[in-house]
Order: sequence, then structure tokens, then C-alpha cells
Amino acid sequence: MRPGSRHDGAMTTPAPLDEMSKQIIEHLQEDGRQSYATIGRAVGLSEAAVRQRVGRLIDGGLMQIVAVTDPLQVGFRRQAMIGLTVDGDMGPVGDALAEIPEVDYVVTTAGSFDLLVEVVCEDDAHLLSLLTERIRTLPGVRSTETFVYLKLNKQHYNWGTR
Repeated sequence: MRPGSRHDGAMTTPAPLDEMSKQIIEHLQEDGRQSYATIGRAVGLSEAAVRQRVGRLIDGGLMQIVAVTDPLQVGFRRQAMIGLTVDGDMGPVGDALAEIPEVDYVVTTAGSFDLLVEVVCEDDAHLLSLLTERIRTLPGVRSTETFVYLKLNKQHYNWGTR
């Protein structure tokens, strides 16, 4: 689950963060491997206090600490964004898409598409199979449009806090 989202997919209004928690988040966005002691020195807290705050942020669903890989470097040669148009309720289609292992991102949108889905596949044959056998066959899917990634120009997660 992405921070700021609920299990039902609706966006939530996060609890207000104090300035100290914001500083800790920003340090972890820059380098998620920083020790709590290093962060504590930078923000003026003890290692234990930083650990406690990070634990609360994670438990509260406000943040995750994960390893982000370059798909090409770990054997996935095809990424794509798929726009879907759906008949009826978008919720069940979004939920079904979220259960597919190759899908790493699902968002309900306003505009030309009802849902946008990012997928990571081993190759074009894998993408074709995924599209024809598992995505387009979902009940409610009217149409899809696939945007194949040719080059990943930017992927960063250090947008800070407000």
C-alpha cells in the first residue's frame, strides 16, 4: 500500500506531521540506509527517538522503507504503463489488477482513462501474455492502451514533505 492510500484505494488525508518527523522523512528519502544515529545527529534527537518515530511512521502507513531496483539490471527488460477504460464500477477492476504480481502501480484517474497500471515484465512476450490473458479478460475492462517504456529518464522519491 502506498503512503496516503487506504486498503479500499481511496486517498486519505494524512495526520499532520511535526517538523521533526518531516526532517526524518526527508533524510530517509535521500538515503534510506542512513543509520538512526546519523539521522539523530542531523536533527538533534537520540538514536532511540528516531527509531521510535520511524516505527510510528511505518506503522501508521505514512511511509515505507524499500529497496528500489532498476528493472533492467535484475532481468526485467520491458516496462509499460497501461491505460484502461472500464464499464461500470472501477473498484473491482482496480482491486483485481492490484493482485497481479507484474503490476507495481494502480491508480484510478479522471480523464481519458479510468485506471492507469504500471507493469514490469521479463520481455515483450511476457507483456503480450499479461495483456491478452490476464488484463483484457478482466470483467469490466472495455479497452486498454499500452505505453511501452523506451527509456526511464527519471525515477526519484525524494519530493520532501509539506
